[in-house]
Amino acid sequence: SNPHIRNKEDTRSIMLDVIIALCPALIMSVIRFGFRALISVLVSVVSAMFFEWLYRKLMHKTQTLGDLSAAVTGVLLAFVCPVTLPYWMLIVGNFFAIFLVKQLYGGIGKNFLNPALAGRAFLTAAYAGYMTVWAVPSVLSGSVDAATMATPLSYLYAGQPLPEYMGLGSIFLGGIPGCIGEISTLAVLIGGIWLLARKVITWRIPVTFIGSVAVLCLIFGHEGYGRIDWMLLNVCSGGLMLGAFFMATDYSTSPVTLKGQLVFGLGCGVLTVLIRYFGSYPEGVSYAILIMNCCTWGVDKLTRPRQFGVSAEDAKNAKAAKKAAKKQAKEGAANG
Repeated sequence: SNPHIRNKEDTRSIMLDVIIALCPALIMSVIRFGFRALISVLVSVVSAMFFEWLYRKLMHKTQTLGDLSAAVTGVLLAFVCPVTLPYWMLIVGNFFAIFLVKQLYGGIGKNFLNPALAGRAFLTAAYAGYMTVWAVPSVLSGSVDAATMATPLSYLYAGQPLPEYMGLGSIFLGGIPGCIGEISTLAVLIGGIWLLARKVITWRIPVTFIGSVAVLCLIFGHEGYGRIDWMLLNVCSGGLMLGAFFMATDYSTSPVTLKGQLVFGLGCGVLTVLIRYFGSYPEGVSYAILIMNCCTWGVDKLTRPRQFGVSAEDAKNAKAAKKAAKKQAKEGAANG
């Protein structure tokens, strides 16, 4: 019923803004890793869109390629994979992300897990050896006599000091090994600011996510590092920025209530730190977001605002009456 709010935004325009926001990170990855990074992203996007088309064709459903959501999934999946990953593995990852995680549950808006992160988790479980090989970026090619090397997080959580060429400045600007879309904190931040400015996302999830990681790392610290340095290195390393701005804010898999978004971001941050400190894998962003995706329904239920014009006592009485009616109906069915 009225009143209605009319808005020119639709799914396609939102997804287009996300693609634009991802461009700075893509450009940086091409500069650092060469055109293989671009080819990986293109292969991932094409395969994601193909599998979306194929599923809906087989199920005789209306095609949804025009909303660009599959293209965004393809970009994000490539962004959270190493540039050395064989192209066929990207195709397999997109099959899992689109067929099993997104479309099997009804398509966009009905999936309960982030498709790109679920695809990454599947690839990590199935092809761990390939998902943990990190190419040396061009800026370090003269400093390192090797084709691959460890990421900053690997050094941090092994208790080893970072090499001189992996300082905070290199991490911030994109002079480190890592996944295609995660190497430059600056590039991801530019994209995140674009999404905030365009009001595609709100500040609640990114700020609470990044802020909770920063506060916890500042409190607990790590032997061999100053607390400030340790905190900054954790915030800028790995997939925290990309996850906070582009993954955790996914409409389908994050809470809709305002308080729920704060709880969701906090939960992602706490889980990330716990996995990084106590897990066997130095990065925890992907799994933290996936775990919180599974909790979204509960967070929304617990943080649902009270109906306007209804007192707390009335709401309590209505809930009790509903529960009693449901119990009575069950007893009646049993007796009948």
